Amino acid sequence: MTVMAERTSHMLVEEFEQIASTAPETVTLEFINGRIEEKLVADGDHGEIIMWLIRQCMQTRPGLNLNPTQGLKVGEYRKGRARPDCVLAPVGHFAGQGEWADPDGALMTVEITSFDGDTNNRDRLEKPAAYAAAGIPVYLLVDRNSCEAVVHINPDRESGCYRDIHRAPFGEQVMLPDPVGITLDTEALKNYVR
Repeated sequence: MTVMAERTSHMLVEEFEQIASTAPETVTLEFINGRIEEKLVADGDHGEIIMWLIRQCMQTRPGLNLNPTQGLKVGEYRKGRARPDCVLAPVGHFAGQGEWADPDGALMTVEITSFDGDTNNRDRLEKPAAYAAAGIPVYLLVDRNSCEAVVHINPDRESGCYRDIHRAPFGEQVMLPDPVGITLDTEALKNYVR
């Protein structure tokens, strides 16, 4: 009697990593909820927001790095792979961890909305759920569509959601609470919206 292995519609994480390693530079691939997600290369304003955030973090908390390239293992049983726009962690934290690092020790993830049809699902629903389930203390969404900074805190790993969400229109001061401990003056973000 032959026993056949049952195959689900979900790809193995190892298969995803092999595909992602060969993707062209014009796209970034992520693996969330068992599906490959495509994230288009960002526009110039998106990049300016990242650089602005990096400068803010370096000036306020020089012992932390805001890394714009680090991928994270997120999702149920660490079977997901996300590439946040930035990950805040202590200097040297990701040394030796490779392209997809364990999220433990990450203090904050940052996403900046793109002007594409999937930004709502990706940046407002799937990513915060994955980051909360991974226990990342702070998730900052720079929402260029609604012109606001949205700070998610108090992650609940079991439910995969953040218990507290604070919204601030661009131009207001935004407090990123401990363990981040940074206040952002978001006036400059008005320059990077359509």
